[in-house]
Amino acid sequence: MNYLVSNDDGIRAAGITALIKALSAQEGVNVYVCAPDGQRSGNSQSISLNGTVYVSEVEVDGAKLAWETSGTPADCVKIGLQKCEELGINIDMVFAGINMGSNVGKDTLYSGTVGAAKEAAVSGYKTVALSVAGHHCTHFEGACNIAIEYVEKLQDFITPNMILNINVPDLPEEEIKGVKFTKLGPRYFRDRFWEHVDEGPGAYKLDGEPGDFSDLGNEYDACAMQSGYASITPLHFDYTDYKVLEELKKWETKN
Repeated sequence: MNYLVSNDDGIRAAGITALIKALSAQEGVNVYVCAPDGQRSGNSQSISLNGTVYVSEVEVDGAKLAWETSGTPADCVKIGLQKCEELGINIDMVFAGINMGSNVGKDTLYSGTVGAAKEAAVSGYKTVALSVAGHHCTHFEGACNIAIEYVEKLQDFITPNMILNINVPDLPEEEIKGVKFTKLGPRYFRDRFWEHVDEGPGAYKLDGEPGDFSDLGNEYDACAMQSGYASITPLHFDYTDYKVLEELKKWETKN
């Protein structure tokens, strides 16, 4: 099996390092890496249409080959797949992560990790996005083992163009209560741009806190994770509202 790994926290981040180590320890698995040269959180699926992306081959423990780029996470997936194709390497699955911070609910719209996974999915690859809650995570082993276990269990269910979005609490593996299959929750933030006059005229930074959704059940990703479970949500990105579309068809015109 040949896996391509990317992320949005940077090629030297603790999360991707742990994931590469875990994947490469599996018998018969070859790991290839293409990831940003620094932090790219919040880049979603943006690509570098204007400007130059710089690519360097680098050494990464556990990787057969690795490249770091100045581009976005989606750029990295594009470049990694291209590099592997040029070398005659057929990628069986793409992993994005491990992200330091959960990607649940509305987070998936902004996340560079999910953006990298989306790029792989729309390119026709089986894909996993993997995140651990919290921005100072210390427990990656449980996330790695859950991802490896469920990729194997769900091999016949995972299809190209689909993402398994896995979110895991930042807990020792033995303290994770189990795994829940969930839907995206109505996660939202009380956020705004705050003026930072100390950084000069017109300087603003986005900041805020997540809203309260503790009254929702564990069928939602964020709630399951906050209750101590790992959450797995299958995602696809056909944005069509089919129910509304059927209603709108009555207003179609004919020539």
